[in-house]
Formats: sequence, C-alpha cells, structure tokens
Amino acid sequence: MENTNKKSSVNIGQKILKCGIVSWIIIITIWGLGSLAYDEYFLPSPKETIDSLKLLIQNGTLGGDIAASVGRVVKGWLLSIVFAVPLGLLVGNFKPVRWLVEPILSFFRFVPAIALTTLFLMWFGVGEESKVALIFYAAFFPIFVNTIAGVASTDKSLIEAASCMGAKKARVFFTVVVPSAVANIYTGIRLGLSSAIICVIAAEMLVGSDGLGYLINSSKLYYKTSWAFAGIVTLALIGFTADRILQFIGKKKLKHFGVK
Repeated sequence: MENTNKKSSVNIGQKILKCGIVSWIIIITIWGLGSLAYDEYFLPSPKETIDSLKLLIQNGTLGGDIAASVGRVVKGWLLSIVFAVPLGLLVGNFKPVRWLVEPILSFFRFVPAIALTTLFLMWFGVGEESKVALIFYAAFFPIFVNTIAGVASTDKSLIEAASCMGAKKARVFFTVVVPSAVANIYTGIRLGLSSAIICVIAAEMLVGSDGLGYLINSSKLYYKTSWAFAGIVTLALIGFTADRILQFIGKKKLKHFGVK
C-alpha cells in the first residue's frame, strides 16, 4: 500500500511538472520580484500588465490589433503552404528541377524578410499587400526546406518495391513519396507559422498603423511599458495556442503518417 501511494505521488508530481504549471509559477514569481526593484516604466509587474490588458480589451484596442495581426499571419502563412509544399515536393523528387531551382532558393533563404521591407514597400505599397508578402516570404522557406528533406528521407526500398510491382513514377510519387514526406511537411508548417508570427510583429513595428506590433512599438510614445508587455503576452498566447492546435490536429489526423 505504501509503495502504491509513493508511485501515485510520483505520477502526480510528474504530471504537474509536465503540464508546465511549475515553470510558469517560477517565471511569474521572478518577474514579480524583479518588478519591485524598478518603476512601471522600466519593468511593469504582472498585475500592472494584467490591468493594461483589461484596459486595452475594454476600449477595443486589443481586439482590433489581434484581428489585424492574425488576419495577416493567416493570409501569408496559407499562401506559403500553397506554394512551398508543391514546389518542395517537385524540387525534392526531380533532380533536374532541384539542380535548377535549389541554388537560387538556397541563396535567398539566408536573406531575412526584414531586410526586404523597403523593397516590398516600394513594390506593394504601404497597405496590407506588403505585410502579407513579407509574411509569405518568411514562412515559405521553413516549409520548403522541410518538404525537400521529407522527400529525401523517403525509404528507397519502398520506392523500389513499388516500381517492381509495376507502379508508374506518378503513382510511386503520390502513394510512396508524398506520404513519407508528410511528417516533415507538418514540421515545416509549424515552423512556418512561428516565422510568420515573428515577421508580422516586425513588419507592424516598422510600417504598421495597427496590429500587435504597432501596439508594442507605440507604447513608448505614451510611456506605457505595460502596454508593450500586454502585447507581448497576447502574442505569446496566440502563438502558443496556434501551435497547440496544430499539434492536436497532427496527432489526431496525421498519426498514421508518423506525426507524433
């Protein structure tokens, strides 16, 4: 009985650690203690941040900024999936295409999206198009590179077995190569989402008139550091929630493709 109780206590402790509650308690405690040594302008406390969140929600500012940022992220991210996945499958599966395309794309992969802000503003204007284009560019390469990696990691024996059974190249591609690459594509899509969120904040800080990036950047004009913290916390919650949703979908719908 005593051993059973000890095991139960250990399991409960592991579950508590696994869910992350302890980590958050530690972080918030350190943040709260650190804020005691500084004023609100330099380091607002957790309570002051929550008060700012409530105020921004009540006056409608936060809701509008969230809608603006999320809309841009979704547009750019979905566009990057539509273009990066087929191109990655094509480049990964056909060597002549890879030789032709990969050197160019590999070169631009190391050019950060923020470095192209000025060019995109000149080409697409100061409206939504330039921001969505930047997000598309930032999210494209993680998805593209992971898709190529997924194709490259396909078990050659499976391809040979399918070919020996009389399957044509197109059938082998869609029944063997694509399913084998799904797990890597899924990883690339998740990484692309994080890149999209990072990029939208940077774009809104530089050229935006709304959105969470604009909220964080404009907080300095009003000497409201707590607004910046409120924007950062909101951004983190959005990213965390979106990633958890993707993980849930992956585990439920793509488990048979090797997604864990």
